Amino acid sequence: MSLETPDFKKKEFATLKKTILAIVLVIGGVTISSFLSQQSYDDQDSYSGETEQELVQQSSLYGFDLDLFHFETLTIKPNQFLANILQEKDITYPQIQSLVENSKDIFNVRSFRSGKNLTFVREDECEAPKYMIYEPNQMAYIKYEFNKDSVSVNKIVRDISICTDEAYGIIETNLSNTMDKMGLGMGIISKMEDALASSVDFYHLQKGDEFKLIYEEIYIDGKKVKEGNILGAYYKNNQGEHYAVYYENDKYDGFYDLEGHPTKGAFLRAPVKFSRISSRFNLRRFHPIKKRRIPHYGTDYAAPTGTPIFSVSDGVVTKASYTKNNGKYVKIRHDKTYETQYLHMNGFAKGIKSGVKVKQGQVIGYVGSTGLATGPHVCFRFWKNGRQINHLRENFPPADPLPESDLPEFASTADSIKYLLDDIDPFDYVPQSQTIEEWDLNVAENP
Repeated sequence: MSLETPDFKKKEFATLKKTILAIVLVIGGVTISSFLSQQSYDDQDSYSGETEQELVQQSSLYGFDLDLFHFETLTIKPNQFLANILQEKDITYPQIQSLVENSKDIFNVRSFRSGKNLTFVREDECEAPKYMIYEPNQMAYIKYEFNKDSVSVNKIVRDISICTDEAYGIIETNLSNTMDKMGLGMGIISKMEDALASSVDFYHLQKGDEFKLIYEEIYIDGKKVKEGNILGAYYKNNQGEHYAVYYENDKYDGFYDLEGHPTKGAFLRAPVKFSRISSRFNLRRFHPIKKRRIPHYGTDYAAPTGTPIFSVSDGVVTKASYTKNNGKYVKIRHDKTYETQYLHMNGFAKGIKSGVKVKQGQVIGYVGSTGLATGPHVCFRFWKNGRQINHLRENFPPADPLPESDLPEFASTADSIKYLLDDIDPFDYVPQSQTIEEWDLNVAENP
């Protein structure tokens, strides 16, 4: 005979309704706002799992024996509610509420992103999942264990190892093509540009220029996933030899030349990476839209829509606004002498508004074609003492060097890295398309 009275059932139902409402309020916001695709331009953290062939070759996945557990993976879609996904997998409301609560201090469910995978692990393929796995990045995954009325949440950090490697190349057409042929990704190209930012003009590279790199390779669970930091870089062109060494201590970190001067000057050479100059500073330029000669007081850098735009130096945002001609734009005052402006943005970076302080290299917006523009680019304008100038002809003040107290330790690091760079033998990097004799002649012609 049941002890549940009608009044008890009403109270139980009311409590259940409140629970459901609370879950909807907590998780209901986990739709497009938290499942939106990540907007990071250089996001390379998509360790999306193994192929079917790789799964056959291994014995476990996420620590589970492939012969004893059953796996189901789905991709999160925009506008999906987490509660709905879990309900479809027979996860109960008390379990969902427990998952949300217990995740707050480990990995908040509001940080889930569309395009990422959820993997459900079953002990019996006919029963509800016992575990759920979410991978926010390459380095770790979140493991949810479903118990009777609760869920335990743990962050599992993968076995990460870092090795060093070296590279040598000769520019044939451009840096990107040369490094791509060498199997080096866009990330390492970007870091090389950072390392030699002030000494090498990457918009005017010449065929025959040489470069060397000492860099890190990151392995996760024994598998190489990407290149890490550059430890040392060398570039030789018609202006001489240029070295960059990575150095850090409690107060400083970044790339320095062999004398301890930052390789990034007070101002970056350009506000975007992987771009080309499509129009230069020209007081007699023929305007492509207005069809008449109008002075062009900026330098246009063409790049795909959405490419990040960087502040070229530390400063304070004085305007983040919109006009008919400029489109969406940001203007920054750097000091009493210099100001910069970035036009035709597709949108502003998060938090960018008047009065906000920005750092050199900080993303302030994204390339677009708003305002009077024929295609996606950023029109970069530079003021000196209130007058617009051609920044490519300006000799900017150098950045401050390391203090003398840090130079002995830095010198030790720099000497070690320089020795490794100098020890790289070009003849160890003969391209497969060339014979030793052809490579020998090429190097001899470009000593």
